[in-house]
Amino acid sequence: MRTLPLSAAVAALLLVVTGCSSASSPDGSGTPDPDATVTVGLVLEPSDLDIRTTAGIALDQVLIDNVYQGLVGRTQDNEIRDVLAASHTVSDDGLTYTFTLHDGVTFHDGAAMTADDVVWSLSQVKDDASLANHADLAAVSTVTAPAADTVVITLSRPDSSLLFDLTGRAGLVLQQSATNDLSTTANGTGPFELTSWRQGDNLQLGRFDDYWGTPAKVAGVTFRYVTDPSAAINASISGDVDVQTAVDATLSSQLDGVDGITLEKGRTTDKYTLAFNNAVAPFTDAKVRKALRLAIDNDALIAAVGGSAVDQGGPIPELDPGYEDLTSVDAYDPDEAKSLLAETGHDGDLSLTLEYPNVYPTAIGDVLTTQLKAVGVTLTVQQVDFSTWLDDVYVNKDFELSMVNHAETHDFSNWANPDYYWGYDSAPVQQLYAESIAATDPQVADEKLAEAAKIVSDDAPAEWLYTATTLTAIHDGVTGFPTSSTTTRLDLADLATTE
Repeated sequence: MRTLPLSAAVAALLLVVTGCSSASSPDGSGTPDPDATVTVGLVLEPSDLDIRTTAGIALDQVLIDNVYQGLVGRTQDNEIRDVLAASHTVSDDGLTYTFTLHDGVTFHDGAAMTADDVVWSLSQVKDDASLANHADLAAVSTVTAPAADTVVITLSRPDSSLLFDLTGRAGLVLQQSATNDLSTTANGTGPFELTSWRQGDNLQLGRFDDYWGTPAKVAGVTFRYVTDPSAAINASISGDVDVQTAVDATLSSQLDGVDGITLEKGRTTDKYTLAFNNAVAPFTDAKVRKALRLAIDNDALIAAVGGSAVDQGGPIPELDPGYEDLTSVDAYDPDEAKSLLAETGHDGDLSLTLEYPNVYPTAIGDVLTTQLKAVGVTLTVQQVDFSTWLDDVYVNKDFELSMVNHAETHDFSNWANPDYYWGYDSAPVQQLYAESIAATDPQVADEKLAEAAKIVSDDAPAEWLYTATTLTAIHDGVTGFPTSSTTTRLDLADLATTE
């Protein structure tokens, strides 16, 4: 991971959209209301607005796509799309990326965006090792502007992940000559501009009337902070809000049959991973690791946490490159689990400790305790605060089993890093990952990742309990609100309401 795990999970992202109180047709086919103001409730508020230095998803959700943009962006299904670049090409050797810029792009302060702004923005990330996303541009040698409408990025080595990395913070274009304080203001090129921020209360965006592309369909968006899932459910039922994302799966039944509300399910890359410490016994024995995987009934676990998840089976979720359905690798088979444990000399005498942050459901530990007991494994569960988990597991690697949500997308590199906290060290996986990054053909890159992922799953260095799905409750008349990947991005350019 490029940032600490659990960023999306700690947030337990809860969004609520309101401001459209007039009647509308159930399918949203009424007359669009361009004067509508939409209110979005979020759990996690940023400490400041500096998109260059402030970590956490709170800024990405609010500012990327809406206020700040890059040469390229991504859809909620993780597909790359041109944004400030009208088009781009990649040389056959994978070392030269050429971007043709859109005409007429302006910053919110009225200044024209130039190729020099792009060069400065990318060079700032490339050259400043203190920035968290500096590593995203590690392969970049130079960024130049050979013409007023052209930016060229040259690499020292091929990097098949570069375009995707440019869809995030590393690729955002800021104004070189701006003097505004990034900690309290924002000056981007997006369809919305920052109009106010009252810390502890709300952050407001207004439609940018001089936007270079298709104008936003609503007049504004107000972000407010709602920390109680039950309160948000009640607000949706009462009609005080129009959209609620990240509905708590254990409370979602309260929305069943409520007139005028549709509950939509979306995909995420939130990987709830039961990690084994591969550097210590008994997890140095692959048979023990495989036995534990076979002992776990993923479907039963998913049901216990509310059902808003899918079985994963391997290290790559469906939205990421290299995904293949590997659920057959760890198909539930407690009898085989007992046999493998007996072969390793652990016939009913294995005792293990699971440590995981207390922001996750207690049901996870309860179900795992019951299922492992059925194959002769005694599991002791310790739920701790997140800072303790960071010290014990992530930093000091002092654990046997641990569970955490690895929410980031495109993070397979963790399995190719022997120094990562779970201590998985596979030379074939590391080689295949390096070949994937170096590949100039996207299909080859994906194939290498898929091959590596299959090896990882077969080696059983962890059990991928499930990939979370996100639930969004949408009132009639609201359209264009994203329902997938909402823990990482909220592109509201198509958000609309009807009169």
